[in-house]
Amino acid sequence: MRLPENPSTPRRALLATLAAGTAATLLTGCFSASGTSSEGSRDGRLRLAMMQPPRSGLSPLSDDAFKLSRWSTAETLVRLDRDGNAVPALATAWKRTGRTWTFTLRRGVTFHDGTALTARSVVTSLTAATGASPKPRILDGVDLSVRATGPHTVTVTTGTADPLVPQRLSSPQLSVLAAKAYRGRAVDPVGAGTGPFELVKVSGTASATLNRYDAYWGGKAKASGIDVKFVPDGTARAAALRSGEADIVEAVPVSQAALLDPKLITEVPMPRTNTLYLNTGSGPFKDAGLRAAAREAIDAEQIVKGVYEGRADVAEGLLGPALPWAAKLRGKIARPAAGAAEGARITIGTFTDRAELPEVAQVLQQQLRAAGFQVTLDVREYANIEADALAGRFDAFILSRATVLDSGDPAAYLYSDFASSGSFNIAQLSDPAVDRALTTASGIATGEARRRDIMRAEAAVLATDAAVPLLHERVIQGDAAHVSGAAHDPRERELVTLDTFVR
Repeated sequence: MRLPENPSTPRRALLATLAAGTAATLLTGCFSASGTSSEGSRDGRLRLAMMQPPRSGLSPLSDDAFKLSRWSTAETLVRLDRDGNAVPALATAWKRTGRTWTFTLRRGVTFHDGTALTARSVVTSLTAATGASPKPRILDGVDLSVRATGPHTVTVTTGTADPLVPQRLSSPQLSVLAAKAYRGRAVDPVGAGTGPFELVKVSGTASATLNRYDAYWGGKAKASGIDVKFVPDGTARAAALRSGEADIVEAVPVSQAALLDPKLITEVPMPRTNTLYLNTGSGPFKDAGLRAAAREAIDAEQIVKGVYEGRADVAEGLLGPALPWAAKLRGKIARPAAGAAEGARITIGTFTDRAELPEVAQVLQQQLRAAGFQVTLDVREYANIEADALAGRFDAFILSRATVLDSGDPAAYLYSDFASSGSFNIAQLSDPAVDRALTTASGIATGEARRRDIMRAEAAVLATDAAVPLLHERVIQGDAAHVSGAAHDPRERELVTLDTFVR
């Protein structure tokens, strides 16, 4: 194939074009076992091409929980609305008394094995989560206990007053499953959820099959089932949409989006920020002036236009357009003056799991060198680099970070990443003013006042230059022309719902 002689066409997109034909060939017929064809589903079933295979056997106590949520097979006591507020799901109401919350369960709910949802089944599921090792992220640092106080009421008590308990219980990692799912340390979600689709088969890291559950408490789903293929290669996922081998494709790479029919893709701002963390604990960036010099040397717009081909948003702060209230409440930030780099040697780490990050690192290397820094890159798979990043072995680290974690509230992310005792403090930040602001934001009740304090905490972090926010990512989802009702969820908790179907 001869490459177009168009200097404005990104080289990465051209290479992706060459790879697309091979990927399409590899995927041809990959959904044929389900009785479907490249012309679309003929039996009302939806074909999904998903990015990451299961890492923990689809245990809800792991990140695999988000797959169960996106397939509408496992459900939680509450869910989050668009603004991050907790609304009823398996629980219809709740009230707070000090450290204790009482939840009233929905009547008439059955698990996929036919057993009824009761307070005892909720206790079993939540107790398994609190006793897991490691715990689900949403329970990091939270002392939580649960007990049944009636056939359809449960109380959840925390060690200290926690205004976020309902939001925490919306995490897919706290899904409620039938008792049969819990056997020893393993949790098996097959046939154990309460959602409109029943998980009936899992074939390792290759595929999963779900059928409609006609006894679902919320009504009958429009699709008859879901056939899932795990396709880690982004070019292959895009090819599956282009060739008609998949009805819905998640996480279309930026490099592939331009090669698809614009009518088939949807971009949604994600609560995910691409950030350069600067090591404030040791090395050159212990100096506030050098951190300021690095911040001023960075041109995020160049990264958005070049690496992301315009399919991202330049960051004004740590919290982006997926949280529309953030921009309204953001004030001016007082930052220190920049010093001179004078040949300061720095090592920047990042990982290959997200295709764009190594390219981001190369652009930052050029920009920082132009400002006088001597820059070395260390790029590995995430599993092989996380421990070094958390131990402060890099001068800087580029991370694509979810900013609302599992609660729909950014206070937990800010505390985890920037508090002195934060469990994910890559910047090694220890700043009393930041700690005070984070503690205040974490303790106040949900609502407008909490949001104002969250933005004050963001300002306190940014004033240290411990983190330089670069851009806010967008999720790019592909939906075939014959698909209706697919969810476009910035939190990536929903994908196939009651109302999703193939025409």
